[in-house]
Amino acid sequence: MTAPPLVLTVAGSDSGGGAGIQADLKTMLALGVHGMSVLTAVTAQNSQGVHGAWELPAEAVRAQYRAVVDDIGADAVKTGMLSSAELVETVAGLLAGTGAPVVVDPVGVSKHGDPLLAASALDSVRRLLLPTATVATPNLDEVAQLTGVRVEKEADLPRAAAAVLAHGPEWVLVKGGHLAGDAVDLLTDGSEEHWLRAPRLDNRHTHGTGCTLASAIAAQLAHGLAVPDAVAAAKEYVTGAIAAGFSLGSGIGPVDHGWRLRR
Repeated sequence: MTAPPLVLTVAGSDSGGGAGIQADLKTMLALGVHGMSVLTAVTAQNSQGVHGAWELPAEAVRAQYRAVVDDIGADAVKTGMLSSAELVETVAGLLAGTGAPVVVDPVGVSKHGDPLLAASALDSVRRLLLPTATVATPNLDEVAQLTGVRVEKEADLPRAAAAVLAHGPEWVLVKGGHLAGDAVDLLTDGSEEHWLRAPRLDNRHTHGTGCTLASAIAAQLAHGLAVPDAVAAAKEYVTGAIAAGFSLGSGIGPVDHGWRLRR
């Protein structure tokens, strides 16, 4: 049998299973790729928030990455929670020598507002991590955190995208889900723009949306799609996952990564 495309996620663990490594691997399975993982942190997390986080040593992160890439390889890599400057610098160095498309989700805070990136790491994200990205996928809070640009309306998205592109990614997808109205995102490489729209869904159970979208983009890139096509396909997948999001615990439940299997 022919092996499926290979995608590696470098991210933290969500013990509640809604975001992080768990969301990434579920997304990859749903989209027909073989998911592999490098764990960067362990969080004690549920539907109400993050109750504790413990970063892994850079040596452990490096060893996991080398074990996977040197033996198995990767057709695409996705990064998520990298909580310190040391981890950002370690992962950026590893990515630079991998030769596969990279999706950087510059995770700053959790769905519940819990900080997941030290302020001291922001400079390393700008200087070292974003330049490795085939696609960077910041939300509006992360754009503000990284660039100082605050988006109040849809017309502000091109300015926000330009500010992120100035730090070196090939493409940026600025996620406008926090704006009023339709869920509109802007994908651009500085010369062409792709506006992706979806109706806003009346479902509060959206935990893991960002991780899921970034992993879906990586999966589609591993399948060989061009960036605009990969992002459009990922947007369609995550919109369906949000629509099927379900209650879990007493807080915000997760999106449903297996929604197509149960459709």
